[in-house]
Amino acid sequence: MLLQSPLHDRHVALGAKFGEFGGWDMPIEYPTGVLKEHAAVREAVGVFDVSHLGKALVTGPGAADFVNATLSNDLRRIGPGQAQYTLCLDAETGGIVDDLIAYFHDEDRVLLVPNAANTAEVVRRLQAAATGPWEDVAVTNVHRDYAIIAVQGTRSDETLAQVGLPVGHDYMSFVEAPFSGPGGEADIVVCRTGYTGERGYELIVANAVAGALWDALVAVGAGLGLLPCGLGARDTLRTEMGYPLHGQDISLDTTPNEGGLGWAVGWRKDAFWGRDAVVAEKEAGPRRILRGVVAVGRGIPRPHQQAFLSEHVPVGEITSGTFSPTLKKGLGLALVSTVVNPEAQITVDIRGRREVFQVTRPPFVESSVREA
Repeated sequence: MLLQSPLHDRHVALGAKFGEFGGWDMPIEYPTGVLKEHAAVREAVGVFDVSHLGKALVTGPGAADFVNATLSNDLRRIGPGQAQYTLCLDAETGGIVDDLIAYFHDEDRVLLVPNAANTAEVVRRLQAAATGPWEDVAVTNVHRDYAIIAVQGTRSDETLAQVGLPVGHDYMSFVEAPFSGPGGEADIVVCRTGYTGERGYELIVANAVAGALWDALVAVGAGLGLLPCGLGARDTLRTEMGYPLHGQDISLDTTPNEGGLGWAVGWRKDAFWGRDAVVAEKEAGPRRILRGVVAVGRGIPRPHQQAFLSEHVPVGEITSGTFSPTLKKGLGLALVSTVVNPEAQITVDIRGRREVFQVTRPPFVESSVREA
């Protein structure tokens, strides 16, 4: 049976269309449709239920050091109250088990937010590693205890301020603030993070008050152009930014070097899972890499379509593809051979017809995520 968000009844009442995602029954779109939801985020504000995302607490003496010794990025680049994109790599191959966000509360408490389908595996690997010098570190799966609500768009600050939550802190930082609702009072983690490329926040909230917070955001946002948005719009928004999706663009079969995620690796660290494998690959050079592609004509790329450098020379495949509501053309991501020039043109087999695409570097549209 599929898991349901604590906000499921709200989505039903709004007439959402549901679909399976990572083992959860999640809203894909509302009657407004993906295009209007996408536009609301780019032009005003949208609110997403992303409670399917995992939540795992790493606590105890040395928790931050434990995370730093296992996950790829260097947690010492940030401090308490900051968040960091990082990777859980396979210790032997360097393949990407998952990409996740680490929220550094203090030396003894780090919250990890992995992808829904990978949460149990990430927790399993971390728990297995919490031995020896790390025996006092506890890794706890709290996936079902909290909801996550994403408020994204140019008017996200106004929306949060009107429900009494703090705004204006730096990108990839977070603060905790109280919120009261019919379900009681709870502290909410207000994070300057997101997956849309727009200025926005992700709110980690206890299930008991999640419904009240959602209702408050929707009510105040009505006058700001807010729309509830489903995972369909989240996908078109993240694809326009070139953000990879685990299980599609990156996976256990790809490495950070292949996925263009070397910036999320602490290369100078003495230890992290998969270090030997990815350092060796970096020195030798990966054989393939994730690139952006934009249609020259009217083609719309879709995952698993084959890419060609010339008529009979396959060089890879599309991993993500969509029609861009902002640019009004097809675009996507492709895992292609490194023999392909970063500015070359390739052809893609779309239902037996070859369409021309320009290879490029994402993002495809301007990002506002770091705006002060």
